[in-house]
Amino acid sequence: MTLACQAGCDDERVPSELVVVTRTRHAVERLFDLALDVDAHVRSMPGSGERAVGGVTSGRIGLGETVTWSGRHLGVRFTMTAQVVELERPHRFLDVQVTGPFRSFVHEHVFERDGEETVMTDRILVASPVLGRVAERLVLVPYLRRLIGRRGRLLVEALG
Repeated sequence: MTLACQAGCDDERVPSELVVVTRTRHAVERLFDLALDVDAHVRSMPGSGERAVGGVTSGRIGLGETVTWSGRHLGVRFTMTAQVVELERPHRFLDVQVTGPFRSFVHEHVFERDGEETVMTDRILVASPVLGRVAERLVLVPYLRRLIGRRGRLLVEALG
């Protein structure tokens, strides 16, 4: 199944996509493990008050496990449950919204070496529950690009 179809393929349209790339000199394994750490995620979202309230609420999340997040984004409080549906340590994992505010939300995390650097690529497919492409282009995609970019930078900083 393609990533787009996991995000909720239908005959109407494919969700919007955004890609954020973070580079560091830290080892792939260290960044991969930190990206799966619920506590590190909470620390990387300082402005949202985001916290884990269900499922795996601390430590590293694993294949098949879920975490329920509660936080405030774009001025709206939301709750979203995500599940890790694919995990290939230390190269890739995929989490999807099980329940939450989006029509669909799929987040692929890819970790690769490029010379002496580790490259973390976050690829997100998101579909707005209201106003479709207009909301995605004007609000969701720009907001998520900033949020995920900041998260990547804070994860790298956490590695020292």
